Amino acid sequence: MGARAVALLRLLVALAAAVAAALAQERLEGVRAGLEAGPLSVPGGTPATVFRLPGAGPAPVVVIAHGFAGSRQLMLPVALTLARAGYIAVTYDLAGHGASPVPMSGDVTRIEGATRRLIEEAGRVATAALALPGADGRLALFGHSMASDVVVRLAVEDSRVGAVVALSMFSEAVTATAPRNLLVVAGAWEGFLAREALAALRRADPAAAPGRTVGAPEAGSGRRAVLAPGVEHVGVLYSATMLAEARGWLDAAFGRQSAGPVAAIGGWVALLLVALAAAAWPLAGLARRLVPAAPPPARLPAGRFLVAALLPALAVPVLLRLVDTRFLPVLVADYLAVHLLAYGAAALGLMAALGGRDARGGGGRGGRGGGMTVAVGIGLAVYGIAVWGGALHAWAAGFRPAAERWPLLAALAAGAVPFMLADAVLTEGGRAPAWRALVVRGAFLASLGLAVALDFGRLFFLVIILPVILLFFLLFGTMGGWVGRATGRPAAAGLGLGLILAWALGATFPLFAE
Repeated sequence: MGARAVALLRLLVALAAAVAAALAQERLEGVRAGLEAGPLSVPGGTPATVFRLPGAGPAPVVVIAHGFAGSRQLMLPVALTLARAGYIAVTYDLAGHGASPVPMSGDVTRIEGATRRLIEEAGRVATAALALPGADGRLALFGHSMASDVVVRLAVEDSRVGAVVALSMFSEAVTATAPRNLLVVAGAWEGFLAREALAALRRADPAAAPGRTVGAPEAGSGRRAVLAPGVEHVGVLYSATMLAEARGWLDAAFGRQSAGPVAAIGGWVALLLVALAAAAWPLAGLARRLVPAAPPPARLPAGRFLVAALLPALAVPVLLRLVDTRFLPVLVADYLAVHLLAYGAAALGLMAALGGRDARGGGGRGGRGGGMTVAVGIGLAVYGIAVWGGALHAWAAGFRPAAERWPLLAALAAGAVPFMLADAVLTEGGRAPAWRALVVRGAFLASLGLAVALDFGRLFFLVIILPVILLFFLLFGTMGGWVGRATGRPAAAGLGLGLILAWALGATFPLFAE
């Protein structure tokens, strides 16, 4: 394709991305229009937000809790749906999550450890919410994943709770009669959790089938299990089936009636994020016009490439078994920072030794060229964090870290930047054959898996990082490849992606005081 054709295509993509992003934002704002949202003061500093419909009159309170590694923003479809129906909907960041300044703590293997502290926190949020003007004294709880167990256990203990919605639930506290008025919803693709939903229903009636209500919600004895079609553990949060079932269940329990569409905003959120990601391609073309192109680094022969890509994956987890990496009051984040740093340093050192000066990254070393490389990298980081991340924070997941997370961000950046520089050079800023990119990134994921296998007790929570990093490679790795190919500066892509990776992990990984 000629240069003019590519330029025209970039322009068309930019226009399409702008139109799609504007349309998605307009539709999302329309779903939220007319609702009030404001902070709720909770003892202990738990960040919480109240959603309500102005002039709705006295109404029940619904406290909405997210799952592990989630945040208030993830529960927005539920909050908007229930607030539009006249309920006082309260979302909050669990300890260690989102904007919470308090780390999650306690033994995660014991109910009387971390779970007990989360139950107490949910109780404090409920008490604060019931004191709001307009609250009529009735209370319902909604919990997803890890929080489903928290809200079930609180409901069993707290007589104020009149109804529970447990999403993607696993809880050993469910009996034939407790908690009162329990609706369990799971995604049809959730496998084990879908079976758990049916098991909870059949504790009340062994012959019951999904979609059938057992008992009487208006009398406090209701139970129901529903499988939301075509969705999994995260998609279930955006399911129109789930939202309609939750609203209908609370209406039945509290003698209310609601109508109208639910806030199934998942499609518009996805369109907004995809459009902003796609806009990075024409922006990379603009960077090419503003920044002098640099010659790409020399390509390592296949054998040397495999040594540089695979040796760190094997050596780093083994060697770090000999090092005490506990220097942050956060579960496994300190280990991850050191792993990233050691991995990146080893790969860069091997490339320099095996390939000589021409294989160290290229793309404008020294003087003005180095300054251009840094400028492009910072520009990529700003776009990923402030623009794309800003949309994510507004509609899907907390992406603005609390002040307590800044030391964590700094530690992760010290490791993530060298690691992504090595990744960018090994993949030649997106110019390398696809098999090389698969080897580089697959080796790193396998390296984290090996680290977990060598110290399962301490590093188990690294398992939740694996899908996050895979998604990072798919989304931001593509954006970085556009920048690297357009400018011929792999180091610029590596710098930008390293800062984005550190921010993404530091902003979303749960804080846990060991």
